[in-house]
Amino acid sequence: MTLADVGVAFAQEKVARLMEEIAAYQTTVPRKVQRMKEIMRKELTDEEVPFPMKLHKFQAVFWRFLRPHTIRGTLIGASAVVVRALLENTELVNLALLPKAFRGILALVCGNGYIVGINQIYDVQADRINKPFLPIAANELSIPAAWALVSAFAALGVGLVATNFGPAITLLYVLGLFLGGIYSVPPLHLKRFPVPAFLIIATVRGFLLNFGVYHATVAALSLPFKLSPAIIFITGFVTVFAIVIAITKDLADVEGDRRFGQQTFASKLGVRNTAFLGSGLLLANYVGAIAATIYVPGAFNQNLMVLAHACLGLALIYQTWLLESAEYSREAVAAFYRAIWNLFYTEYALLPFI
Repeated sequence: MTLADVGVAFAQEKVARLMEEIAAYQTTVPRKVQRMKEIMRKELTDEEVPFPMKLHKFQAVFWRFLRPHTIRGTLIGASAVVVRALLENTELVNLALLPKAFRGILALVCGNGYIVGINQIYDVQADRINKPFLPIAANELSIPAAWALVSAFAALGVGLVATNFGPAITLLYVLGLFLGGIYSVPPLHLKRFPVPAFLIIATVRGFLLNFGVYHATVAALSLPFKLSPAIIFITGFVTVFAIVIAITKDLADVEGDRRFGQQTFASKLGVRNTAFLGSGLLLANYVGAIAATIYVPGAFNQNLMVLAHACLGLALIYQTWLLESAEYSREAVAAFYRAIWNLFYTEYALLPFI
């Protein structure tokens, strides 16, 4: 045997051993990984979950329970109204009022949480079809825990308003909670009927929010209450906009609403007709904003009002066209509804400057 033959034999032996080791590794490692997974599952099932993990899960569940898009609408709207009131009275701005303002914001978040929370409690069966990601529908939050949260929201909200903003604002706040309650709670459960449902949403999100926040702000500044053209405009505009939100929010919920007897515009008229109805109302709202600027000269920043609302109207038409092009698929309907809310946020962002 030559030296070359010895070298070849040695190399073949090494390669064979290496292949055996690779085969053994491929066999044992997955078993170990699987065993680790089983141990981890057993620990999380049989033993107490670590507190940080519980806290993180609760935070995620709590945030979804609050319906973040509605919270954003409330916070952006209230902030814009406050900023507008301050810009109209810059000489009275006082940083000492900030704590009171934060308490007011917290009260609004509590009111919002109460209304959307109680709606989830009574709509849980329909939500399991329409919105299975919501905490109660997904069995991530029990009904008793949800009741504890909405009760805490109501108590804290009323307490904050009553101790900081006087009887008139407290009455408006309680009225908002009452309307939010009869929207969802039997025997009235007015959500079942299209017209009372959109009237409640328009009243709470349109009139009560804007009027109440502005009233509270000028009172904190020790000013007599007097509505400015901008506040009159945004109250009327957002009231109509809230009707559009009330109409379009059910576009994705037709299946569950029909099964459980919820008479919404979408379940009665169909998704396409309801989408065009909502878009038409909102487009008329934008045309009305431009007309108000022209027919009430000097009351608004005319150039901004005309240009901004023309652009927003075009954006609405584009979003409606996208929905039509996608043949009203579930994903397209969800994207359209998000776009409606984005237009809502944008209107409030314009308020300080109009």
